[in-house]
Amino acid sequence: MAGGAVLLAAAGLTVVSGLLRWWTSQPVRGDFELVSVGSGLAVMSFLAWGAWRQANIIVDSFTTWLPAAVLRAIDAFWLCAFAGAMALLAWRMAVGGLEGMRSGVRTIGLLAMPYGWAIALGAGCFALTALLSLLRAWRVLRGGA
Repeated sequence: MAGGAVLLAAAGLTVVSGLLRWWTSQPVRGDFELVSVGSGLAVMSFLAWGAWRQANIIVDSFTTWLPAAVLRAIDAFWLCAFAGAMALLAWRMAVGGLEGMRSGVRTIGLLAMPYGWAIALGAGCFALTALLSLLRAWRVLRGGA
């Protein structure tokens, strides 16, 4: 829900900035920076929801004939692989976020706002996605949907 709210806010900011640019030749100051950070965080937050709801794209063209137990094992394996990839991304983004906060890295643009916090939030989103993927794999192995 938070990701959707942030994405809607970014879309609203884009509309307002575009209208101001058209009417007054002066857009919202730092609109590109705010929209890029907000959109990135929104997309990362959607990963966890998609993992939990099994909304990710799967291709099962060649396995539909297999028994249900084998299909569950395959699905659980790939959920665990996805969780591993998300955990790796979470770890590296956490390192990057801490380093960004320590060094004071800032956006390139009018606002020059610090964004180490945004990288750290993204790491949290990836970690949550990894955790939910593992929980989903457990449910799949136990026969749940």
